[in-house]
Amino acid sequence: MTVSFSQATLIALLLSTARIVAWVTISPPFATSGLPHSIKPVVAVGLALAVTPIAAAHAPAAQVTPLVDSLFSNLAIGIALGFGTRLIFAAVESAGSLIDLFGGFSLSFALDPLSQNNTSIFGRFYGLLATTLIFASQAHMLIIAGFLRTFQTFPLDASMSLSRLDQHLVPALTSMFVAALQIAGPLIIVLFIADLAMGLLNRIAPQLNVFALSFPLKIMLTLGLVGLGFTLLPRTIESLASQSVQLVSDVTG
Repeated sequence: MTVSFSQATLIALLLSTARIVAWVTISPPFATSGLPHSIKPVVAVGLALAVTPIAAAHAPAAQVTPLVDSLFSNLAIGIALGFGTRLIFAAVESAGSLIDLFGGFSLSFALDPLSQNNTSIFGRFYGLLATTLIFASQAHMLIIAGFLRTFQTFPLDASMSLSRLDQHLVPALTSMFVAALQIAGPLIIVLFIADLAMGLLNRIAPQLNVFALSFPLKIMLTLGLVGLGFTLLPRTIESLASQSVQLVSDVTG
């Protein structure tokens, strides 16, 4: 049995794979060392096969200049869309870092084997939890479907407008900080009130050695509040997934 591809189909497959590889390398939940680097191209080729019939209609001519221009353009599109998706989900990890800062856990850093970076405890814990919830809630299907639809709205021979990208990524950055504060805000307020109470108690009764008492108290409050906050994270992840899909849709028109 022989399998034959037309020239346009083969070009569309290669360019689609290039865009998806760039996106998979940056976008969650694939952009971790938990997914081996040898598997990412396989995932990219599998997704590219699904969109090749649509993308083939806009395949560039089989000439060096159009192919090189389209290749770099699709790599830039994949990187930009992956960065936008990663920016939205960075809110969860940023919220964990804020909890570390106000809960006193920022003093201890550990090597994250997935990102190969030093990170704080709850910052990385929230990042791992977000990745788990993305798969558990089927949000990864929504993210993948939203990205694959860009091959219809933003075909292979299209070029990305930097002004349009800037117009949507800057508000996304603001939304990331707002979402991080919304996730960690209640915990930060409680921990801040606990610090104020410890300060007042130290002024009233300095012989109690409030400084030594505050460490176990803040650890208990942080762990208890984080445990209560877990019940709200699944809905938060679903909301962030919808926002990421909307951002990709806005950028690509």
